Amino acid sequence: VGKQVSGRCYGYIDKAGWGAGYSEIIKENKLFEQYYREQKIVPEGEFEHFMETLREPLPATFRITGYKSHAKEILHCLKKYFKEVQDIEIDGQKIEAPQALSWYPDELAWHTNMSRKIIRKSPLLEKFHQFLVSETESGNISRQEAVSMIPPLLLKIEPHHKILDMCAAPGSKTAQLIEMLHSDMDVPFPEGFVIANDVDNKRCYLLVHQAKRLNSPCIMVINHDASNIPRFQVDCDGKKDILFYDRILCDVPCSGDGTMRKNIDVWKKWTTSNSLQLHGLQLRIAVRGVEQLAVGGRMVYSTCSLNPVEDEAVIASLLEKSEGALELADASADLPGLKWMPGITSWKVMTRTGEWYSDWSEVPVSRHTQIRPTMFPPTDREKLKEMKLERCMRILPHHQNTGGFFVAVLVKKAAMPWNRRYPKVEELKRPCLTAATEDAGSADLESASVDPELGECPQEATSGKDGVCGPPPSKKMKLFGFKEDPFVFLAEDDPVFAPIQNFYNLSPSFPKPCVLTRTHEGKKRHLYMVSKELRNVLLNNSERMKVINTGVKVWSRNNDGEQFGCAFRLAQEGIYTLFPYIGARIVNVSVEDIKVLLTQENPYLNKLESDAYAQAKKLEMGSIVLRYQPDQQNPSMPQCPIELCGWRGKTSIRAFVPRNERLHYLRMVGVEVFQSKQGKGPEPAVEGEPVAAVPEDSGEMEVDGGEEEKVAETDTPSHGGADGGDGEKCSPSAGPHPGTQDEAVPS
Repeated sequence: VGKQVSGRCYGYIDKAGWGAGYSEIIKENKLFEQYYREQKIVPEGEFEHFMETLREPLPATFRITGYKSHAKEILHCLKKYFKEVQDIEIDGQKIEAPQALSWYPDELAWHTNMSRKIIRKSPLLEKFHQFLVSETESGNISRQEAVSMIPPLLLKIEPHHKILDMCAAPGSKTAQLIEMLHSDMDVPFPEGFVIANDVDNKRCYLLVHQAKRLNSPCIMVINHDASNIPRFQVDCDGKKDILFYDRILCDVPCSGDGTMRKNIDVWKKWTTSNSLQLHGLQLRIAVRGVEQLAVGGRMVYSTCSLNPVEDEAVIASLLEKSEGALELADASADLPGLKWMPGITSWKVMTRTGEWYSDWSEVPVSRHTQIRPTMFPPTDREKLKEMKLERCMRILPHHQNTGGFFVAVLVKKAAMPWNRRYPKVEELKRPCLTAATEDAGSADLESASVDPELGECPQEATSGKDGVCGPPPSKKMKLFGFKEDPFVFLAEDDPVFAPIQNFYNLSPSFPKPCVLTRTHEGKKRHLYMVSKELRNVLLNNSERMKVINTGVKVWSRNNDGEQFGCAFRLAQEGIYTLFPYIGARIVNVSVEDIKVLLTQENPYLNKLESDAYAQAKKLEMGSIVLRYQPDQQNPSMPQCPIELCGWRGKTSIRAFVPRNERLHYLRMVGVEVFQSKQGKGPEPAVEGEPVAAVPEDSGEMEVDGGEEEKVAETDTPSHGGADGGDGEKCSPSAGPHPGTQDEAVPS
């Protein structure tokens, strides 16, 4: 439907906004109306309202990233903009200020009816729009459809959870999962992690882009068919154990008829054949998910379709297959304020030509390939009642002015029945797997010659030589798309560590085994870090997993830096991960210092206030951390710590922060930058407030070509660099990447 990519649905949204380019599409589809009237998913008397809402454009929604310690500061900044916006009148109409989504915790999600057309008519609205664009690019705000925010909330993530996102691209839900892992920002390495998978190689790089903005060492992006995703292994006390996940997000490919307000092509192209074709794939993905779920774990199944064949039929079939191993959780109290309809227990199947079947027994043999028994409700009324399908949640567009959506929360009570015949061993209850008792494939790996679910010897998937995890060889797995560089973990005695340790006075607790690079040969250009749990997964599955990206960059090579004592400078992306271990090279700065550092290209040391100046004077040349500590006695100033990477030159000092992050931090300290038109200089956004002259080329730019960093004649290093294989080569100051499906970056 629309532009179909990996089974998901995308419409063609014209950049000129709603209405432009769609004059030929009439928002009528008689078969759609007939189908949903008959299925009775809409309460009596509301169907016309339901259809009218589907014809209206969808409000824009966005979310403040919740794990960053300065989420409250961003919220404070947003509310200031909203106050200005609500007094604006355009063409005689008062603009409706954005409203918080009542069911999303802590006012961290908002929706607005302002269209791009309206935004262009007011400089104040244009300023608000630029704020959204800039904060989105720096990872502090995520544009995302409201209903798409629901599944991660229902998973109830804790920082120690091991999480699998089975069909993750484009990544807005994955971002939520990462945020929840990092709910305590004082813990740089939560015990849990997110493995985000997508079948489409190219869309995996969109997923990388989304995840990278959050700078987490606990995320890995992989590229597999979700319906046959390999079972991974981990090393536990020297033995191989199967990895089971505490939480699984199963947001499957669907026909997407809940997205008609956004993807207008659906009106023209909707037929029942879409759901009939996808049902089997959806069920296979869900089955593979529950096989890999730990006993006691939760899996959320979701679609952006309203069709019971893709929704309740998949859940009912899954419950029937499980023979009591799964049960639907009651999530009715989990999101107070959210309006939803309970799942239905009776539905019918319709062919593309409009023929209805209420039961499998009515389906002619000639249609048995298109229509399957699992598409119908269970015939055993007692069994149907035990399933409690009313615990499924269907969100209808007209109830809260959203898209359409379906979500169900499954809890695993026991091993799946087709796994129970395999032996279990007491060893597998060791705490280094998951807190819950394990399932299935928890066959004795030491004695079993074949993993019952993988159909191959589990001992084959060993780590590569010298702590290297690379892509699998072609004979084991066919590689599609780009060939990724290897992930090479450094030995604890690697000579690269000694000068770094001395220069930054790293804590003895610094986890050296978690540092990796992306090349076997030559000088290491960038050093990355992953959590020790993800390291375990990487090293024990090199033969069976295709990793697209993992790790957060913590250091970048700067060759001339060797003369200052260390060839590696700090990278802003990894500073929040690294800072707890750094004991030297720290300059404590004030709000006024931050303003100077972020608005001037290369300020002299004496531009700093006396405290910071005294600290900086004592340091030798080289990479530094600029740290702001909040003053609780002064609530008008930012109330969260800020850590910025910088460089101490001979006579000057510089902040090494990408452009959009500069704008973000400047707003936090009360300075506005407002670009009136592309290509023109900045103008004041707040009357009487000085405007930041932010250097255009500020930031850490990714440059393809393998150049190493040099120290510029201005005595501060250039910010060019070369990334060895992250699958993404873009300047931080470049424009936003286009969003898709449930999240759209503002343009």
